[in-house]
Amino acid sequence: MEEHLIDWSRAQFALTAIYHWLFVPLTLGLGFIVAFMETIYVKTGDEFWKKITKFWMGLFAINFAIGVATGIIMEFEFGTNWANYSWFVGDIFGAPLAVEGILAFFMESTFFAVMFFGWDKVTKGFHLLSTWLVAIGSNLSALWILVANGWMQYPVGMKFNPDTVRNEMSNFWDVILSPVAIIKFLHTISSGYIVASLFVVGISAWFLLKRREITFAKRSIVVGAAFGVITSIFVILTGDESAHQVALKQPVKLAAMEGLYEGKEKAGLVGIGVLNPKKNVNNDEETYLFEIEAPYALSFLAYHDINAFVPGLKDLVYGNNEYEIESVESKIQKGKIAIEALKNYKKAKKENNVSNMQKFEKTLEENIKYFGYGHLEKPEDIVPPVGITFYSFHIMVALGSWFLVLFSLILYFTLKQDILLRKKLLISAVASIPLGYIASEAGWIVAEVGRQPWAIQDLMPVGIAVTDIASSNVQITFFMFAFLFTALLIAEIKIMIKQIKLGIEGGH
Repeated sequence: MEEHLIDWSRAQFALTAIYHWLFVPLTLGLGFIVAFMETIYVKTGDEFWKKITKFWMGLFAINFAIGVATGIIMEFEFGTNWANYSWFVGDIFGAPLAVEGILAFFMESTFFAVMFFGWDKVTKGFHLLSTWLVAIGSNLSALWILVANGWMQYPVGMKFNPDTVRNEMSNFWDVILSPVAIIKFLHTISSGYIVASLFVVGISAWFLLKRREITFAKRSIVVGAAFGVITSIFVILTGDESAHQVALKQPVKLAAMEGLYEGKEKAGLVGIGVLNPKKNVNNDEETYLFEIEAPYALSFLAYHDINAFVPGLKDLVYGNNEYEIESVESKIQKGKIAIEALKNYKKAKKENNVSNMQKFEKTLEENIKYFGYGHLEKPEDIVPPVGITFYSFHIMVALGSWFLVLFSLILYFTLKQDILLRKKLLISAVASIPLGYIASEAGWIVAEVGRQPWAIQDLMPVGIAVTDIASSNVQITFFMFAFLFTALLIAEIKIMIKQIKLGIEGGH
């Protein structure tokens, strides 16, 4: 496959995913925050809470509408740019996406109309139910999409069919209840909740800095910051379990996240560090130009045991007999055996040679889990871009820690009735709105760049997954989408800023 085409196909999908994820986190979290606010209104009967709810609901609606457009385009790209991937695993990957479209998306779309246009047209109780169902529906959409993504990271619940050359689902529940999929869902949606909390707290802080809408801003801050504190703690807990699952299922990704080349017992976690750009898996250069390390922390994070051995990239590429780590060269040979067995099986089938079919099918089954390795050129190909993965991971962790501190301080001083005197804290809250998006995007970069070169872990490299089309076609659509998505983003920001400046009374 043409390298130029692979790079452009990667770039186009990355562009779509990055832009799409600028809209999704706010939808996931703001839906629940609005539902909490409306619940307070219904419980108290305080009309001011209704105004607060309608203000944030208006911003939710703007973001929801624009986010849908990018999501639809991304799903179409699987068919247009990744046809080999879609053929190879379409029976499995398509199932959760179909459920998402049929169940979750239709649910949130239906009740969105009632939520946004149904004020004073339906009962308070039914309107509140609609708001909650929109929030739940948005998160159910994320569930099915993240199940599909989790399966790509850790493929389970399927059997390879040599007659169709497709992986077919054998156990729906293994796919849905995969530990990787579950923790990916929980960690991802909670990161979205933090983005929404920062959004609410930051905009409310702006009103306080302007000495406008004081009561509205304080009430919004209490809901947003309380939600932020809870979800920040949850993000830390799910992040710990996510790292544990990565260590078990994708050890190469974990090694890249930490810039770990030489495996070690009682491995420390690098809190702050600068990688040596000359370092790679083939040389003996120092890994870091500078680092501050927490002793034993990586072993504990990865395996919940401070004495555990954490394999480095060299162990994972070249093997380590002491710790029974198989070399990639060995896996490549088994992958080639699997590919050759598939060819021979198809040949035997054409010749109607049943005994040979059975023999080659058995060989294929014995080596199928290495199938993707057979397409690699050299062992070092399994190493992802270490620099991008390492820095993205550490940016995400550092910002996540800051958000917990910010929410806690904001909530404390607001409840203490002292928040108006904390100008620097309010400025920090406003400035942290984009930081939430940066942290969330960094998490996805870790997840996706860290698993390269795989489209499906161990089964299909990206270079095999791509559609064989002219790279010029991909380039044209790349720039079209870049223009379109940028225009949508600018439009959303302008509309939101205008709506925010109008204040709680201006939009109603």
